[in-house]
Amino acid sequence: MPITIYDVAREAGVSMATVSRVVNGNPNVKPTTRKKVLAAIERLGYRPNAVARGLASKKTTTVGVIIPDISSLFFSELARGIEDIATMYKYNIILCNSDNRLEKELQLINTLLEKQVDGLLFLGSEIKEDHLQTLSTAAVPVVLAATRDADNILPSVTIDHFQAAYDATKALIDRGHKRVAILSGPKTDPLGGLLRFEGYKQALADSGIALDEELVRSGSYWYETGLRNMNEFLKLDNPPTAVFAANDEVAIGAIHAIQDAGKSVPGDIEIIGHDNIRLAEMVRPKLSTVVQPMYDIGAVAMRLLTKYMNNEHVEEHVVLLPHRIEYRQSTRPQ
Repeated sequence: MPITIYDVAREAGVSMATVSRVVNGNPNVKPTTRKKVLAAIERLGYRPNAVARGLASKKTTTVGVIIPDISSLFFSELARGIEDIATMYKYNIILCNSDNRLEKELQLINTLLEKQVDGLLFLGSEIKEDHLQTLSTAAVPVVLAATRDADNILPSVTIDHFQAAYDATKALIDRGHKRVAILSGPKTDPLGGLLRFEGYKQALADSGIALDEELVRSGSYWYETGLRNMNEFLKLDNPPTAVFAANDEVAIGAIHAIQDAGKSVPGDIEIIGHDNIRLAEMVRPKLSTVVQPMYDIGAVAMRLLTKYMNNEHVEEHVVLLPHRIEYRQSTRPQ
């Protein structure tokens, strides 16, 4: 039988209310009484029931985290940042994998709210109207990480995806390339897909280069998509001489397609990816890429959530963290 608060009260010769005050750190307990209760707890091996404590204090010190793909190197790094800050502020994490499916995401949000989490972190998926309606009416604070809603209604932490894509494309143009292709994410994705595509287009326009639809391919963020779409580019009569890929996994697929065709990176085609996942330094040639501060996004999002949960002052509702380009071997030295 589990040891209960009643057993501790009987062992210490005090009321259950007194034991509860000691367990919850209430200062209105005499030192001698507190010492007696703590001794009883140690003798009996009592462990407070977190759910019961949560009902009493209206806090569970638990945060729900919804992540689209736990196997993704990108999201696992974000989760690490969340976990470290959660531990620092003494919060527990319930991590849920949504498979990037709307129905499952909505179900997980409701499940976590039923578990009386103190706050929610929603990671890296397109924020649709159904998401917005459910999240904005939640009874607990919600922070978006690596994504944001179109009107910035919910607090969020991410980067300027338009500017990141602009900078990567402009870097390739400044290296003398006129035929710069893009391996884009899905256009339905407002950040990695649409905003990065818009940044790419603007960099072309500002450099006096007309958009060539032959040099645009969109799809998923998987390696196979980069492999397949790069092969399509290579079939063109006038293939691209440089490629900006919307994420590193797609960029690595593109590198392998080029190598399989007997061409070289960066000798024949230069490539810049996006995110700076660990594989970017493992592939050969090492991948030049836009560095998205994945760990920091998770850490800052968790810290922002703690501020909302504890009614602390919040200076910025929408946080855009800085990005930069890390030049490695998939681009030629300038």
